[in-house]
Amino acid sequence: MKTRIGTESVSDWVEVSQAMIDQFAQATGDHQFIHVDPVRAAQTPFGGTVAHGFLTLSLMPLLSAKVPDAPRLAGARMGVNYGGNQVRFVTPVRSGSRVRGRFVLAAFEEKRPGQYQQTTSFTVEIEGQAKPALVAEWIGQVFT
Repeated sequence: MKTRIGTESVSDWVEVSQAMIDQFAQATGDHQFIHVDPVRAAQTPFGGTVAHGFLTLSLMPLLSAKVPDAPRLAGARMGVNYGGNQVRFVTPVRSGSRVRGRFVLAAFEEKRPGQYQQTTSFTVEIEGQAKPALVAEWIGQVFT
């Protein structure tokens, strides 16, 4: 994995549907109208419903799984989120948009035998948009 530091991986596109947004609202209790009420949301500068920022962030595992030939640590038993150094929600994701993840391995180190920590620069791109939806630096730990 250390030899992959600085390399970039890009996922396939994933649609962020209104059903996905509604399910996230149900799971989190965040029913703000800009997410779940297409009529009212159409009257805002967004012009329609938008995904929750935290929904966009939570797509990281799905988008990571959709990276063709993604590098994996041999013998990995599990991975866990450790936290983020930075997260910025740059551009709203309109319902029906397609997004993809761009991942750059920034650091990889063994914390103790069988426990590794990786820092990844993560960007969510919106198809047809110049600015990304989200930029983050995320830390995960992998156990072998």
